[in-house]
Amino acid sequence: MRRHRARQDAERAGAGERWRDTGLVFTTRLGTAIEPRNLNRHFSPIRERLGLDVRFHDLRHTCVTLLLGLGSPPHLVRDIVGHSALDVTMNIYAHADMTEKRAALGRLGDLLAEE
Repeated sequence: MRRHRARQDAERAGAGERWRDTGLVFTTRLGTAIEPRNLNRHFSPIRERLGLDVRFHDLRHTCVTLLLGLGSPPHLVRDIVGHSALDVTMNIYAHADMTEKRAALGRLGDLLAEE
């Protein structure tokens, strides 16, 4: 990401007044949003070179799942991915792993075993 940021800073300097500061991480050489077809065209060779069998959208799913797993507030994750409603984010991405399920059931068992 540091190399990407340095490259983008150079592109910003080279574009001068033509640069559009959109706040996006991945942009064209002028700072504008990358068209989806162009994004896929550039992603495919990278994916093949790395031997990955994933779609670009899979990266989004992984990012959101990791953010939620790290305990990031769901409303912030919703804002990051641009969902209109929190329930969309939680219904699609909130998957409790087996460790969390065992821990929850263990706590319930402890509660029920109390005398």
